[in-house]
Order: sequence, then structure tokens, then C-alpha cells
Amino acid sequence: MTNFSDMLSKAKAMQEKMKEAQDQIKKIEVEGEAGGNLVKVVLSGDYELKSILISDAAKEESQEIINDLIIAAYNNAKENLKKKSAEELSKVTGGLNLPLDFKLPF
Repeated sequence: MTNFSDMLSKAKAMQEKMKEAQDQIKKIEVEGEAGGNLVKVVLSGDYELKSILISDAAKEESQEIINDLIIAAYNNAKENLKKKSAEELSKVTGGLNLPLDFKLPF
């Protein structure tokens, strides 16, 4: 029975580490850019848009182009956040590809 107890203990420890990693990820801020730095956005670890920076050069473009640049910068930031989140999780999981919202059944 000690093997099961040991396994349960390790699973609970992993669950705590996952919670810590999730909390750390929420504190991350990443930047995304588009158009060669014409537009930059900052995104938090829980995908909250923190800021949009539009360069003076971009402001001379049409509204449609500016909108496209903002969307592209957001998508770039989102990809950067996924990579950064995966790095944080791999530190905890030892390289296992577990989803960010992974929950153990207890």
C-alpha cells in the first residue's frame, strides 16, 4: 500500500507545482509587434490586453491598415505568451506536454 500512498503524495505535489506555475504565468507580460514595430501590444499571462502602442508612422496609414496591424500584433503576442507559458510549465512537469488548465482528479 505504500506504493499507492507514495504515488498519491507525488501527484498532490505535482498539483501544487502546477498551481504555482499557473499563478506565475498570470504574472507574465509579453509583447507582440507588427509591421516592423509600427504597432506593439502588451498582453498579460491571462490574455488581458494591457497596452497598444501605435507609432507615428502607423498613424499615417488608413484605419483599415491600423486595425490589421493591431490584430497582427495581438496574435504575435498571443503566440509569444503560449511559448512562454509552455516554458514555465515544462519547468514544473519535467517536459511533459500538459495543458495549462490541467487538473488532477482529486
